[in-house]
Amino acid sequence: MSKNINRRDFLKTAGAGLVGAGAASLTGCSSSGNKDGDKGPGQMEVRTAPDGGKVSLLGYGCMRWPMVKGPDGKDVIDQEAVNEMVDYAYSHGVNYYDTSPAYLQGQSEAAAGEALSRYPRNSYYIATKMSNFNVWTAEASLKIYRDSMEQLRTDYFDYYLLHAIGSGGVKAFEERYVDNGMMDFMLKEREAGWDFVQIEMNYMDWQHAKVPRNVNADYLYEELDKREIPVTVMEPLLGGRLASLPENLAAMLKEREPEMSVASWAFRFAGSYPRVLTVLSGMSSMDPLIENVETYSHFKPLTDKEIELLKEIAGLMSDYPVVGCTDCKYCMPCPYGIDIPGIFKHYNTCVNEGTIAQSREQEEFRRLKRAYLVGYDRAVETVRQADHCIGCGQCEPHCPQSIQIPHELHRIATYIEKLRRETL
Repeated sequence: MSKNINRRDFLKTAGAGLVGAGAASLTGCSSSGNKDGDKGPGQMEVRTAPDGGKVSLLGYGCMRWPMVKGPDGKDVIDQEAVNEMVDYAYSHGVNYYDTSPAYLQGQSEAAAGEALSRYPRNSYYIATKMSNFNVWTAEASLKIYRDSMEQLRTDYFDYYLLHAIGSGGVKAFEERYVDNGMMDFMLKEREAGWDFVQIEMNYMDWQHAKVPRNVNADYLYEELDKREIPVTVMEPLLGGRLASLPENLAAMLKEREPEMSVASWAFRFAGSYPRVLTVLSGMSSMDPLIENVETYSHFKPLTDKEIELLKEIAGLMSDYPVVGCTDCKYCMPCPYGIDIPGIFKHYNTCVNEGTIAQSREQEEFRRLKRAYLVGYDRAVETVRQADHCIGCGQCEPHCPQSIQIPHELHRIATYIEKLRRETL
């Protein structure tokens, strides 16, 4: 394989998920054609692969499973809760499960393997990733590949992706996959498979992907659609932000569909594009799982007018200064103990709920000030707050959203100091 990869080849080859032998062909996909009048009540919407295989439009993202304290005091996955949620998802037609060796401090694959191995292997699809972020040798990468099979209790992958290939650009891609021979190995493994690409796609990122180095989803989708490459969608809720809109924006959706949740609009948006194979949701409890199953079991694609409404809302949201954190926790643990996701989550929640104090002239400024500061102290321990960040930058290379984490922490710390001094 040539080590000089142009932009087109990079998108076609590097961007594509590499699928293990034995999987069903997915060189393209189309809607199954199932509409409310064609299916029984509660039947999961599926997308059809060229070989006729059926993939659930709702996919289970295994990055946010519930955690509990283990005997040694460390966070471990609550396997009993995972089994319960997988049982519900599986029994309601969810057959696509997406994980990675990097998720949940390396625990996600083993939990997925334990939960899914209770069912026939040919009744569900497993997607995992080559997450060789730190060690790029062929030996280390091959170990990641083989360890994933052991953890997932399988001898083949249905879908296999190159994880976060945009980080570092073409040079990093070549070092991680080409120079060490891993691309040749995985193309050989993929001979019975096909290409697909996983992108961040939601109605905010469609045309307002402001995070540095991110690309608008409309461009990515259109490029993949032209090449007839199936799309799997991650972050349909933008890390939960699209499930908790400011009240005035949520009212615009409730006025049109009073019975629909705000979150369901985002899931319908992602599922309304025919090249989309499945939409991943990192459901950490039963409530969002039940709601999302309901959305995709009585799926109604958005109309053109409804899509325009969401684009209008996205335009209004682009003026809100939130941090594009999706709570993936790749940045953790911070060597200095900073609770990076917790800090961003509290700040974003206040912005999204319209309860952020902006100036002393603001109506109810003192109430909003107190609410923010009290909530901040409750959400984040004092010794783990933003003002303790020394700007070492060790977190930044691990962020898949390319957030300038120290900059954002210092911005929030400055905001809090001004809030306390009432100098806004």
